[in-house]
Amino acid sequence: MNIPMVDLKGQYKKLKNELDSAVISVMESGAFIMGPEVSAFEKESADYAGVKYAVGVASGTDALLLALIASGIGKEDEVIVPAFTFIATSEIVVRAGATPVFADICPKSFCLDPEDIKRKITKKTRAIIPVHLYGHPADMDAIAKIAAENNLMIIEDCAQAQGALFNGRKVGTFGAAGCFSFFPSKNLGGYGDGGMILTNDSKIFETVKGLKNHGSFERYYHKLHGFNSRLDSIQAAILRVKLKRLNEWNDMRRKAAHKYSDALKDTIYTPPFEDPRAKHVFHQYTLKVPAKRNELKEFLASKGIASMIYYPVSNHLQEVYADFGGKKGDLPVSETVQDQVLSLPMYPELTDEQINYIISSLKEFQDRELTK
Repeated sequence: MNIPMVDLKGQYKKLKNELDSAVISVMESGAFIMGPEVSAFEKESADYAGVKYAVGVASGTDALLLALIASGIGKEDEVIVPAFTFIATSEIVVRAGATPVFADICPKSFCLDPEDIKRKITKKTRAIIPVHLYGHPADMDAIAKIAAENNLMIIEDCAQAQGALFNGRKVGTFGAAGCFSFFPSKNLGGYGDGGMILTNDSKIFETVKGLKNHGSFERYYHKLHGFNSRLDSIQAAILRVKLKRLNEWNDMRRKAAHKYSDALKDTIYTPPFEDPRAKHVFHQYTLKVPAKRNELKEFLASKGIASMIYYPVSNHLQEVYADFGGKKGDLPVSETVQDQVLSLPMYPELTDEQINYIISSLKEFQDRELTK
């Protein structure tokens, strides 16, 4: 049996007629850039989240960057970010001219630790970027309280968590802006790059509209130092088809995740944590493996089972950030978790047969290797 991390071909086959029709409609319209499909998708995205405004951009990374710049963050400012996440979260802080300040994570949720946020605040701190990692919301009650007490902005990185809830409220609606990625493997994924910024702030909304289009609000008149960061009409058309199914797909992911967790609760593997205040949408199903994580990955591959390590090196230890002075031992939880995490196949169409095969393989490895 061969089981991929995500089955994009299978999903396409199920939606082929509707997706093909949506793409052909754009092709026939000739409106490929900032066309009616993009406007419609922006409105539907805002309605889905319950916010006033949505702006489509070229990628999730651009969504974070443009939101940060539109919020007035720049030179001399510090922005607190988790060290254990994809590098885009800190990369965009540097690109905006500010300084990323790496904070540790909670050992259960893998999201920003509110207590470490408090320790990292200085007179230069202007913003916090919580990441809802793997689809599990960060503790937005605690983070919002810290932000309010210290007059800090919140820019949410929701790249892995579209549709996730915290206290019944969708992620991306807690801060000044929520930023999303439509990379193909995401819970809501296109067939190329794409991103979205959600906000209730009219100033951020208007600024981003200009920033994404070369700093222009009127054709050939430029008021800002901008970017070429526009969501393609074809991607918007594809995403409109998929958005209608997002809640159903997230529920299917949760069902698959709970099958994994129920079967693994008496093993040496630690299943993902779920805060009772949160609705985890399982962009990834990520175990903690106490020993021989890399050997387990190889064993699963020999069984035809894909797995991935997200992420093997925390960002404060990345070579590119050497000038910021981070060193081993600075963030002990991140550094421990990076050596333990292993993500298993996760997608809505995952079958019981596939899940049972993966579980039996995990138990086989446990019995053969980890109990010696």
